Amino acid sequence: MTMVSCRIESYIHNLICTDIITLEESQPPSEFILEGHQDMDQQTGNTQTELSEPKDPLPPVSIQELPELMQAAIKRAGWTDLTPVQARAIPYLRARRDLMVQARTGSGKTGAFVLPILERVNPRKASCQALVLVPTRELAQQVAADAKILAGKDSMRTVPVYGGSSYKPQIEGFKRGAHCVVGTPGRVLDHLIKRNLNLKDLEILVYDEADRMMSMGFYPDMVQIQEFLPRREINGYMFSATIPAHVIRLSQLFLNEPGFLSLSREHVHVEDTDHIYYLTPGMDKDRSLVRLIELETPQQAIIFCNTKARVNYVTVVLQRYGYNADQISSDLSQSARDKVIKRVRDGSLRFLVATDVAARGIDIPNLSHVIQYEPPEDVEAYIHRAGRTGRAGASGTAIMLININEKSQLNRISAHYKIEFEKRPLPKDEDVQTLVAQRLVGQLEARLRGRDRLQIDRMQRFIPLAEQLAGDEDGLALLTMLLDDAYHDWMHQPPELPPAVSQSSPRKPRRRKRKSGYKRRRKKGG
Repeated sequence: MTMVSCRIESYIHNLICTDIITLEESQPPSEFILEGHQDMDQQTGNTQTELSEPKDPLPPVSIQELPELMQAAIKRAGWTDLTPVQARAIPYLRARRDLMVQARTGSGKTGAFVLPILERVNPRKASCQALVLVPTRELAQQVAADAKILAGKDSMRTVPVYGGSSYKPQIEGFKRGAHCVVGTPGRVLDHLIKRNLNLKDLEILVYDEADRMMSMGFYPDMVQIQEFLPRREINGYMFSATIPAHVIRLSQLFLNEPGFLSLSREHVHVEDTDHIYYLTPGMDKDRSLVRLIELETPQQAIIFCNTKARVNYVTVVLQRYGYNADQISSDLSQSARDKVIKRVRDGSLRFLVATDVAARGIDIPNLSHVIQYEPPEDVEAYIHRAGRTGRAGASGTAIMLININEKSQLNRISAHYKIEFEKRPLPKDEDVQTLVAQRLVGQLEARLRGRDRLQIDRMQRFIPLAEQLAGDEDGLALLTMLLDDAYHDWMHQPPELPPAVSQSSPRKPRRRKRKSGYKRRRKKGG
């Protein structure tokens, strides 16, 4: 039995019946306006903004219209044609226009930014000219491998950089003259602070899977990296599978008046909700929910259940597992209810568990996820649930957990609303463990960067103890306990998000507002 299984088993207790109160409706702020037209879906009630292209649109490109350097790279990769995201995004990157692109995993987005990078990089200059920030070690390895194939042997040199591995080969890669660095924000920042990496010749900065970087807590590192960018203008590009409001704010802060290009199905749109379901074993929904939360790491989510007892059960499981979760119940005093509602409104409560009664009134600005622990008994209730996300020009995710006996209800909902649900496989325990380990390493590295020399010297006295504990079974259990506590202390905190940007006076990219103490801070950090 896995660690997850053991911990969840111990949380199953008697269920207590509770009620849910209705919250007042509030209008979420609209933070950006896109060119295009709006159509109201009469059945779902969702407004969709269709976007033909960014302002001053550029036509899509074919392989034959690309320069010889790119065509040679495409031939090395064995491609016969460009994917839609490549054909539409490449012209904007070649025109040096900042751009935000909605593109799902597997859509060919890596080629969409690597091919223009090849054109911009000067292979005779032994310095970093392109930086690609990614959320995970695996993605850094994948993007770097794709870039090496496209570049060939005698062109652009690419170095992957990520936490949880030795610094030595990464530093050696920099010394050989890495033209393109692909890395996680935390490890890239480490190298910048230690002066292993210099960005004075940087031309292009790409944020790949920006939504996942935000959900993994990399926003503070992304902000600090801005301090090491050159003072002149560079081009920035952001690729994201979804476009929740906090990612929109991120693009406004880190890019220079970016265009928005969203590719989904056969048309371009930004406001959208992904309808996803996971088929779970009949008695394994609690474990499945935990794994999905670890995988998705929602900024903020409502978890819907059909009964008061189930609401309380799910809340207890999440709280005892270490998550920042609560419920709205009639058993609470008025003052306690007000506190929960306030935490929901100000974003300090990450997971709210509720029944459909709450769905009729609750409206959380910038809600990224709605998770349905079970399908609603009433087909009409599905839209009331799913409609809580994907608002105000942003995209959202509606997830439903079903067992084999509930599949027929899913089919009825699909037929009633003409929604094509996407079936996804449940993440495996080992996949979740790998992802959690990467997040924790990133957080610990960030905390280590914040320590001064005295604190680092103080740490040295525990090196012998750490080596001793790692060498025997009982000691390993103690280290594991400390890591688990550190991880869940972090998970209790809401993720730090970009500040709202005024529509009337948008903020300039942070890289263009460096303070005069820049060099002094770098010296101190080194």
